[in-house]
Amino acid sequence: MTAIGFAVAGATAANAQERPTLYSGGPIITMEGETPHQAEAVVTQGGVIRFVGPRTQAETRFGGELDRVELNGRTMLPGLIDAHSHFGMALMQAGGVNLGSPPVGPVSDVAGLIATIRSHIERQSIPAGSWVVGWNYDQSQLAEARHVTRTELDAAFPDHRIVMLHVSMHGAVLNGAALTASGISAATADIPGGVIGRDADGEPNGLLMETAMFSAMAHLPQPTMEQRLAALEAAQAAYFAQGYTHAREGAAQMADIRFLTSEGARARLRIDMSIEALFTELPTLLANPVQPFGEWRDHVKLQGVKFILDGSPQARTAYFSRPYRHGGPNGERDWHGTPIVDQATFNALAAQAHGAGLQLFMHANGDAAIDMAVTGLEALGIRAADNRRPVVIHSQFQRLDQLPRYAAIGVGPSYFTNHTFFWGDVHVDNVGEAMASGISPLVAARAAGLHVSNHSDYPVTALDTRFMLWSAMARTSRSGRVIGTDQRVDAYAALQALTTGPAWQLFEEDRKGRISEGLLADFVILDRNPLETPVDAIRSISVVATIKDGVTVHGGLSRD
Repeated sequence: MTAIGFAVAGATAANAQERPTLYSGGPIITMEGETPHQAEAVVTQGGVIRFVGPRTQAETRFGGELDRVELNGRTMLPGLIDAHSHFGMALMQAGGVNLGSPPVGPVSDVAGLIATIRSHIERQSIPAGSWVVGWNYDQSQLAEARHVTRTELDAAFPDHRIVMLHVSMHGAVLNGAALTASGISAATADIPGGVIGRDADGEPNGLLMETAMFSAMAHLPQPTMEQRLAALEAAQAAYFAQGYTHAREGAAQMADIRFLTSEGARARLRIDMSIEALFTELPTLLANPVQPFGEWRDHVKLQGVKFILDGSPQARTAYFSRPYRHGGPNGERDWHGTPIVDQATFNALAAQAHGAGLQLFMHANGDAAIDMAVTGLEALGIRAADNRRPVVIHSQFQRLDQLPRYAAIGVGPSYFTNHTFFWGDVHVDNVGEAMASGISPLVAARAAGLHVSNHSDYPVTALDTRFMLWSAMARTSRSGRVIGTDQRVDAYAALQALTTGPAWQLFEEDRKGRISEGLLADFVILDRNPLETPVDAIRSISVVATIKDGVTVHGGLSRD
């Protein structure tokens, strides 16, 4: 017998699995069933789980050829499954500047934001005329509680093209040089489904939201294939470091799809990657598919089609049945937000995708956008018994009367409980405490029999899986206010939203999300048991190791 630790990260899958490996010596939470169940030992071989049960039975069944991994009291769980993020953004952020506010970044006021950009330009020696891209910009966290203006940016940076991407990824603020390069001027007509902020003279003030922002972003310089490949290793390492063994690209344009399905990317990807193609790419994909939907090629699968129905609640572009208390992002009165597409257009596009047999994913934040999603799915005649599993991403401001409609259709909601911390106070101010307290209603959705998941929407919030667990359990805002006490869940339910819930939503429940014989040997090892950790300490749990297909891809324990 050979005792080994987790120092096999550099080994090939074949070498690491020549003999069966026994894991024991700590809590092994299998995620089987609706109540916690622990196993004493797990045996893997060939990247697959071969045994789950008592240690003595494992030793009897597999004889003396077992390699042994001692957990030393650490807790073993199935590998975590990303319910929604934007992996492609991790490939784009290199070379940008973090404009986030604490605890995400250093910016707390307009002067600090300008100083941060200036320091970045000087540190990187960015030449005049070049683009400078800032991430995580959030006007709600600035001391001035307003958007930075084009005038302020022009005064500070007359020689660079400045783009500050809003933390929601549904808006941006540009300086004059960037607006000109993007073809936006006083003569530019308003874009349906978008907002071009204007001053009293009708000149663009730098603020672009939704479709107006998406149009401008097409002018940003794009990384080359070589640059993307160089960034891929760091990107998947960031997911592995959080315990993820399955990542997502949640709104892929053709450039993303071609890259992630390319031979070069597939040769480097060790994490499983499922891709939702943006609905604008559907005609191209149906005419010239890069690979069949729903089938794995190495570690890559085209999962379905993603529709964007509205915007962001913290940016005040989510679509509500009632108006925002303080108007729109550019001072609009009686502002409900705006849908990205109208109901008839969504119905027609969804029918095309559904008719092609594709899984439907819909971004919907406001309750009116959720109504649009449900109405469109009902028009298609989808019922839960059909097992089509449409997913409404975010489902943030969901009314309780919408839950039975989800259940009838078989919708899996993917919630975003991090909002309760980062923007809970903002939501209370924008829409009132009653509506804000109902965001991401995990308790009510589970009671309705729905398969729920929870996500980070990276880069909107960080890839921090323990923070996500905590936000689902605590629902506490920056100011310490509890946002929806009755929707707090316990640790096991919070873990289900990172394992069995997203596995079901991706038709992967027979491959991953549990520790069970025949499933993939995908695991995360934590330094403490979340089921026994006080809520306030959940965030400080550490990822000790991540194991994909039986091979350690992050971290490790010392050898015995």
